[in-house]
Amino acid sequence: MPLMLRPPPDTAGKASPAILVGFFVAFGGILFGYDTGTIGGILAMPYWLKEFSTGYTVNGQPAITSSQSSEIVSLLSAGTFFGSLTAAPTGDYFGRRLGLMISTLVFTFGVILQTASTDIPLFVAGRFFAGYGVGMISALIPLYQSETAPKWIRGTIVGAYQLAITIGLLLASVVDNSTHLRNDTGSYRIPIAVQFAWAIVLFVGMIFLPETPRMWIKRDKPEKAGKSLATLRRLAVDHPAVVEEMSEIQANHEYETSVGQSSYLDCFKGNLGKRLATGCLLQALQQLTGVNFIFYYGTSFFTHSGRQRRIHPLPGLYMVEAWGRRPLLLFGAAGMAICQFTVAGVGVGAGDDNLAAQKALIAFVCIYIFFFACSWGPAAWVVTGEIFPLKVRAKSLSMTTASNWLLNWAIAYSTPYLVNSDPGDAKLGSKVFFIWGSFCFVCFFFVWAMIYETKGLSLEQVDELYAKVPKAWQSVGFIPTVSFQEVKEAQGENHLDARKASLVDMENAAMRRHSAGSERAEGSEKAEDV
Repeated sequence: MPLMLRPPPDTAGKASPAILVGFFVAFGGILFGYDTGTIGGILAMPYWLKEFSTGYTVNGQPAITSSQSSEIVSLLSAGTFFGSLTAAPTGDYFGRRLGLMISTLVFTFGVILQTASTDIPLFVAGRFFAGYGVGMISALIPLYQSETAPKWIRGTIVGAYQLAITIGLLLASVVDNSTHLRNDTGSYRIPIAVQFAWAIVLFVGMIFLPETPRMWIKRDKPEKAGKSLATLRRLAVDHPAVVEEMSEIQANHEYETSVGQSSYLDCFKGNLGKRLATGCLLQALQQLTGVNFIFYYGTSFFTHSGRQRRIHPLPGLYMVEAWGRRPLLLFGAAGMAICQFTVAGVGVGAGDDNLAAQKALIAFVCIYIFFFACSWGPAAWVVTGEIFPLKVRAKSLSMTTASNWLLNWAIAYSTPYLVNSDPGDAKLGSKVFFIWGSFCFVCFFFVWAMIYETKGLSLEQVDELYAKVPKAWQSVGFIPTVSFQEVKEAQGENHLDARKASLVDMENAAMRRHSAGSERAEGSEKAEDV
């Protein structure tokens, strides 16, 4: 990691402000991870079951049915689905910074309802509103990070969001284990109420952070954009590096808006539709690897194999920049597939009383979590955060995040019916890992065919990549050559219609203009010599 914190040679200014801002915003992932991780422990608490059970018992002890378990766990994901779709209009209308603050308030309202509840209806209502806030946060955080981070470390900063999610899962496990034996409402209210602390930290911190430069450009306020970028790079507003970066951001945005509109319908058309499909499938497949089956139900599923281990995605924060996006995702998909098929095979052949087999299962689950946490965990957020142009970035990112939460909901809702032994359930048990393993296998080929390598490119250069490179496997080693400032000038001089002329045509016009300008300058110098 220390090597990754060194900017490329001749990089002007300081990267530390943008890095610290990006890492702080990633703190919002703790809300996501903690809320996801704490529910499994709460559903297993004896006092909670006694308080919330509606008369259903297992072996004479209060319990909840598969349908109640599905409802409670999946309502968070239902809320996050709608919340992530709301993130786009919120982020565009109020801005990325204020949007995050509003999201935190919605989340806090959900926490209040859960803390006050003594029966299932109010509890699931609180889960929905908390999920709504988490959904908004989960779309706005990568958006804010990608629009403020320097390109050479953008993957690490956005990937830190997954690190925060994993830390949240760990904290949830610690707090649940500390209170689960209490014989009062504190057993479940303390773990829920702890979330107020995470919300306060994020809300208060966002008060002091700047709005993103690209958001100000989108609002046609270049002066404020320059001040924001200067703050993030710790340079004077009129420093050549700030002026150049600002000019390129603005020129790219003007080019993008000249190509077409920025409605939701436009997100599905042409090149933008290809990127949206890539992002939605990537986020959906992240869920179909089975990770949330383990996080939601792993504690009760592996009853004889000891406690789950939380493995942090720290290696992935280095690998996403050192290896690149494609190699890291291919590596993770292959490793996860092997682990899931191994768990399925061992689980089918071993009974619950086979302690050695159970320990082998949990060992391969831990190895699987390592592969996920260092690859598909962080990299899915990184890729979706950087492949969309500014004019539709909030809308497209909200839809890719909604895809993640839609599959999250489907898995949370269906899993009890797939693995449990209640009447009418599928009773798959360990066979469910064949399903997750098959999707991991699909993930490998999806990455090869659809994921472009965007390592080291600015967000504006990613637009050039998609405009010039037709196939994802041809993107490795791509070197950008377009200056959107020159394209904008050539577009005006040559009266080129951006909706009809390709980016390559415009670049060629810009090169001809530049060449003609050089020849005129050379001719003037010769005339002066004469």
